[in-house]
Amino acid sequence: MVHLLPGTVYAIVPTRSRRMDLDAFAEAAGIHPELARRLVRLGLLDPERDRSGRLWFPPAQVAAYARLERLRTGLCLNYAALGLVVELLDRIAELERELRIQHHTGGRTWTPIA
Repeated sequence: MVHLLPGTVYAIVPTRSRRMDLDAFAEAAGIHPELARRLVRLGLLDPERDRSGRLWFPPAQVAAYARLERLRTGLCLNYAALGLVVELLDRIAELERELRIQHHTGGRTWTPIA
């Protein structure tokens, strides 16, 4: 954890792809494990499940939670509404990527073989 602003804690996502169990994820994200379970049920977090049904979170999910929390507080949305907002933002980012590719390739979506 890094404290950049007084009263604000930012989680540092490890670069290695170690998975975290529910309690470790909740601690890294600074939330209660039950909130993490709720976000999984709402489809806002995407952990893996092992054969026993136990949740395992990739480190990138800490950043995903931070994004959700920024959107929730910044736009005053409830967690249920965040799903739609995140889907729309992801779709916009995808369309912008496609436009940049088309711009750089002169409108072609493929590269001819010389």
